[in-house]
Amino acid sequence: MTKKLRVVLAQLNFMMGDFPGNLNKMIDAATRARDEFSADIIVFPELCVTAYPPEDLLLRKSFINDANKALYEFIARVNNIHCIVSHPHATPQGLLNAISVIHNGTILARYGKQHLPNYGVFDEARYFIPGNAPCVVPINGIPVGIVICEDLWLPNPSEQAATQGARFILSPNASPFEIDKHEKRLDVISARAKSTNIPIAYVNLIGGQDELVFDGGSMIVDAEGKLCHHAGFFNETLLAVDFEITNAQTHVAAVPIHLPSTEKNIYDALVLGLRDYVEKNNIPGVIIGVSGGIDSALTLAIAVDALGKEKVEAVFMPSCYSAEISKQDAFAVAKNLSVDCKTISIETVFESFIHLLSPNFQEKKPTISEENIQSRCRCIILMALSNQSGKIVLSTGNRSELAVGYSTLYGDMSGGFAVLKDVPKTLIYTLAQYRNEIKKVIPQRIIDRPPTAELSPNQKDEDSLPPYSILDKILFLYLNQELSAEEIIAEGFDAAVVEKVIKLIKRNEYKRRQAPIGTHINHKSFGKDWRYPITAK
Repeated sequence: MTKKLRVVLAQLNFMMGDFPGNLNKMIDAATRARDEFSADIIVFPELCVTAYPPEDLLLRKSFINDANKALYEFIARVNNIHCIVSHPHATPQGLLNAISVIHNGTILARYGKQHLPNYGVFDEARYFIPGNAPCVVPINGIPVGIVICEDLWLPNPSEQAATQGARFILSPNASPFEIDKHEKRLDVISARAKSTNIPIAYVNLIGGQDELVFDGGSMIVDAEGKLCHHAGFFNETLLAVDFEITNAQTHVAAVPIHLPSTEKNIYDALVLGLRDYVEKNNIPGVIIGVSGGIDSALTLAIAVDALGKEKVEAVFMPSCYSAEISKQDAFAVAKNLSVDCKTISIETVFESFIHLLSPNFQEKKPTISEENIQSRCRCIILMALSNQSGKIVLSTGNRSELAVGYSTLYGDMSGGFAVLKDVPKTLIYTLAQYRNEIKKVIPQRIIDRPPTAELSPNQKDEDSLPPYSILDKILFLYLNQELSAEEIIAEGFDAAVVEKVIKLIKRNEYKRRQAPIGTHINHKSFGKDWRYPITAK
């Protein structure tokens, strides 16, 4: 005899601490799943009641109480569908990262997450105690297993559910985007499905939360580990899937799946990360200092794609070192994106600073001090415009510059959000080419031109740094792979170059601590994922 359960995966974007808004979104999704899809079960992402990660809000009793009130209001208002809802749950022993299985006003089962991630961007052991029991709950007579996010990455919770007779597993998740993260998730989920010989339904959050961005990628993997259904990335959606259960197996029919390119996923992550940061914080718009270089050009394109041209303001701030082609290219990008661009020269104010400080400057030729003054002049202008309008300044610096300190503190590092903070310079060129494939908005000359800060005569980035093609490879090995200088040199890189790069990384930790947040896309990004002491020998 064959039984069928229809499951809806609710891939949704929640707002941190917006209990009424999150509650209404959940009720609407559950009602649609029941009435439009005739679903038996709806599964929401991890900590959907609060949004993820609540961080130290979890230490406040009022926050936990409000979450509990929202949960019980949901229970009272939704009927005739089984709901898998994730929320913080207070016990006498401590707080659980929990799931409640809800049906017709009743909590049928509750599960506490067993494995609490405490690495990278995760600090769950700071807030939660681990659950210590599996959860298999009968739904319409079918035993269904429940595990939460990190529980999938270790074999025991899934095996416990299978041992207790689960015919398939439902897994709510809040897994942030990283480059190639989807492939890693799929490998893990496939391995769990094959080892337990039962399908797994994985539902993930989408949306930006400060520096984290969640990409969705909710999916169904069958008992053989094959990807059968996929909800896509960076979109809110309800994905309905039928599970057919016989005495011998649980079957999921596969559908054709077309996944986007890595470049598209990265670009979409940056767009969503910026959009949610601006919109969820009720910021009226953004201001970008455009230079005619590739970093500010890509930042401008992302900002327009995220917010619309009406919320984006561009400012070109030339000095005596700015080339005419820089002005032409800066205005060309703005025109191509239909953004107004104004010119405010820093020359007069820069000369005033030099005159003021000249008794203290012994060198007659331009120095690093004079270069940094130019950058800080631009910062003052942008922040003044920000104060007047309420818009935030977008920093245009990239991961490569931030790593080695090739940026000016209280100058080009300043801003409310750093769109490209976690994007290596070489990847910026790839993303610019990708954006131009959609519609050509960044002139080819910007892509081809050697990068320059234009703070001194005929300046090029490579006067101070190794070529970015080499620098980014060293940074990847040292930052992402955590290799030592000796191991990197053994890979064939010049010893002096490697030692210089690592010295610069260590020496500029104090700068990174003062940088604005930006969207996390890399393993070991600067921010939550990078916690090195400034004072260290």
